[in-house]
Amino acid sequence: MGKVLNLYCGIGGNRKLWKDVDVTAVDIDPKIAEIYQDFFPEDMVIVGDAHQYLLEHYDDGWDFIWSSPPCPSHSDMRRCRVHSGHVRAIYPDMSLYQEIILLGNFVKHPYVVENVRPYYEPLIEPQIVSRHSFWSNFHIPPFFDGRKFNLTKVSWKIISEFYGIDISDYDVDQYGKRQMLRNCVNPKLGLHIFNSRNNQTTLEEWR
Repeated sequence: MGKVLNLYCGIGGNRKLWKDVDVTAVDIDPKIAEIYQDFFPEDMVIVGDAHQYLLEHYDDGWDFIWSSPPCPSHSDMRRCRVHSGHVRAIYPDMSLYQEIILLGNFVKHPYVVENVRPYYEPLIEPQIVSRHSFWSNFHIPPFFDGRKFNLTKVSWKIISEFYGIDISDYDVDQYGKRQMLRNCVNPKLGLHIFNSRNNQTTLEEWR
C-alpha cells in the first residue's frame, strides 16, 4: 500500500479512483475537508495550511506527493477580468513555485504539482496535460478526458455527473457546489497521473 500525501485536497477529485493507498489529505477549509472525509473515510484528513504542511513533512517517507495550490492568481480568467474592468490585478501567488523548487530539489520519490495554464510565461516549464500544468519528476503521457463542454459555462450538476462525484445532499449553495467541482481534477486524469508515477522515461529523456 503506497503512502500518499494529497495537498490542497478539495473534495478529492484527483484521489477518487486511487486504489490500495494510505492517504494523508490536507485542506484549509473545514467544510471542504468534511466532505472529503465523507468520500474517503479511511484517509487521514488534516484541516490546515497545506503549504506549511509540505515544508514540515516533505520527507516523512511518502511514496507519492500530489499538490494542487490555489490557481486563481495564475489563471487567464483573472487576467481577462482585470482587462474587462471587473477586478483589479493581484500578484501571482509565488508559493506555487516555492513548492515546485522544494520538491524538485529535496524529494526523490514521485511527486506532482498541479495548476492551471498560467496567463504569463511560466517561470519553470511545466508539462501541459489536458487543461492543466503539471510540474513533476516523471513524464506524464497525453490524456484526453472526452469532455465536450466548457467547465465555466455549465451547471454544477453536469460537472457532477461527468466526474461521478455526488454533492447534491450537502448544504452548500449552487455557486459553492459549482466552484468545488470546477476546482476538482477529473478523477480519470488523477488516476492517469497516479499510474504514470513509476514511468521509466525520465523527464530529462522525454524533453
